[in-house]
Amino acid sequence: MAFDGVLFFPVTPFDADGRVDTAVLRDHVGSAMEHAPGGVFPACGTGEFHALSTDEAARVVRGTVETVAGRVPVVAGAGGPLGHAIAVGRAAADAGADALLVLPPYLVGGPQAGLVAYVEAIADASDLPVIVYHRANAQYSPESMRHLARNPRVVGFKDGVGDIGTAQLIVRAVAEEGRDDVAFFNGLLTAELTQGAYRGIGIPLYSSAAFAMAPEVAVAHYRAYVDGDEARRLQLIDGFYRPLVALRDETPGFGVSLIKAGLRLSGLAVGSVRAPLVDPTPAQEQRLAEILAAGRGLL
Repeated sequence: MAFDGVLFFPVTPFDADGRVDTAVLRDHVGSAMEHAPGGVFPACGTGEFHALSTDEAARVVRGTVETVAGRVPVVAGAGGPLGHAIAVGRAAADAGADALLVLPPYLVGGPQAGLVAYVEAIADASDLPVIVYHRANAQYSPESMRHLARNPRVVGFKDGVGDIGTAQLIVRAVAEEGRDDVAFFNGLLTAELTQGAYRGIGIPLYSSAAFAMAPEVAVAHYRAYVDGDEARRLQLIDGFYRPLVALRDETPGFGVSLIKAGLRLSGLAVGSVRAPLVDPTPAQEQRLAEILAAGRGLL
């Protein structure tokens, strides 16, 4: 499975009654497709997977698949309680997704053998290939990823931990299994801030929540990154991403909440976030508007 470009994680719009708004979702995904993302990941972290029912996640994936229309891969989230993860994965397969991003299990931790079994159970439940998400209570050792790499259904690894040494060992372990077809992603919050380091250890791809609300800025960063234009890349880091991260870090969950707020500022009625996330205050939203204006002013 090939990805070429910024990886787009759309939000899940909700209407005034709190229901998934598929019409707004289609507008959101359709407008972002004009900026040529390398892949689309609906009903994942930025899409509030934690707050979606199985039926809601399936509707989000189906609406995304129909809008993308085969132009790039569509990778749906699947995680949480194992039964829910399997049900969501099967529903995503029925909705036309190309692969699954295996999010962490719900609440509990487990030994490495249990984490491996969790991934394999989700992979076995449908015909879709899976991408392993390394974060929180699902942190995979190099040996666990070596084992999973022997399964041809495992086609990717997304790092959300930020331990560069472990990530390097995982890249090498997978390569030693003869797999040169596994996609590696930097999945840290606002990954643009750390991607310079990840590129150096063989992880060339990154997810971009910012792409969902400011695709033109995110694409400008990606182009500078691919072209090796460090002066331009650092200009965007300093002028847009650093102040965005400072605002994001003020409140837990703002990695999602600010993206929705930015879309509302642009005129797209995506609604609020679902609990336990909260929306920014009016003062924080005003600062976000200024950050977005500054970013766009660099283009």
